[in-house]
Amino acid sequence: MTPELTSKLIPGIAMLVLGILEAIGGLYINDRRTKNDFTIELISLVTLPTFIQPGIYFLVVFGMGFFFPGLEDYFVGTSFWFHILAFLIFDDLTQYWWHRISHANKTMWKLHRPHHVVEEMGVLVTYRNAILYYAFMPGIWFSAALVYLGMGYAYLIYIPIKLVVILLAHSDTKWDRFLYKYRILAPVAWIVERVISTPSTHFAHHGLTAEDGVSHPN
Repeated sequence: MTPELTSKLIPGIAMLVLGILEAIGGLYINDRRTKNDFTIELISLVTLPTFIQPGIYFLVVFGMGFFFPGLEDYFVGTSFWFHILAFLIFDDLTQYWWHRISHANKTMWKLHRPHHVVEEMGVLVTYRNAILYYAFMPGIWFSAALVYLGMGYAYLIYIPIKLVVILLAHSDTKWDRFLYKYRILAPVAWIVERVISTPSTHFAHHGLTAEDGVSHPN
């Protein structure tokens, strides 16, 4: 199995497993999703990896190959950890600000609002956004540029880990519940929720209003 295929299979398998666990728990039987919700979520799930991301990568690689042919694989011999740091800055950090601005800017909010109108969480909500939300997402464009510059191997390791974390944060399985059940694990919970997004933190972000004492949009 090639590294490229493995990188794609890992988040796919994670979504399938989490989806099955959610179904066993009754999420898709007694939930408040409509047929329209399922349609939007499935279209979003297929559109991003099938059309948007490959299209952006083609444009970036073609454009950089045309205008900057001498930069292809320029960083291929540099440190792996330098590559990971580059993705954390140019993909993860820029996505954070892209997301945060989408909650502050009225135009951007229209693109991100579909992600927040659902009444119940689940892995299918993960990619539920307007197509343009992802089409203009800086992190995808920067990632394509970094791959062109020779950081492709690090990306194959970085991206499945990132996607699995995102899927886990949206999953209704609430895998982090045990961290808050036992007082002795409180320090661990404090660290975990400041390193990655968890169901507890992300579900609070998806709440309707901070006035309920549980939700926290920021």
